[in-house]
Amino acid sequence: MSDSSPLAISLFSELLTADQLLRNRLTRVLPNKMEISHFSVLNQLARGGSEKTPAQLAKLFHVTRGAMTNTLGKLEAAGYVHIRPDWDDARRKQVSISPAGLAARDAAIAAITPLINEMVEELGDGKVRAAIPVLRELRVKLEEPEPRG
Repeated sequence: MSDSSPLAISLFSELLTADQLLRNRLTRVLPNKMEISHFSVLNQLARGGSEKTPAQLAKLFHVTRGAMTNTLGKLEAAGYVHIRPDWDDARRKQVSISPAGLAARDAAIAAITPLINEMVEELGDGKVRAAIPVLRELRVKLEEPEPRG
């Protein structure tokens, strides 16, 4: 069996660098000083169509509850989400996207779409289609619980 360490290091180096470069570009084009985390939460709430608890959102985004509470606080202050008590369990809260949040999410999509389309066009549909299953499989592997040892 060959040593795959250089291959693995090269893969993760490329992924981390691409992630950082993409985040920088997206941050520059997102409207109204919106952060990527804000867009991600708004997009999830808009696509999901139902309320979520802060804990559910934290789990979806693989962040701490504290980090999600911080993000939701900023979104609520901007008027992009509504946070209400859970009628069945007063200890929990429910989060939904507001009309202003939907408009902000739509503006963000309009701002990032040309950037994403340009990248896909430059790479070519074939390469992008070939990369997606590999990246998806890697994401699924990374979502698996870490072995305890």
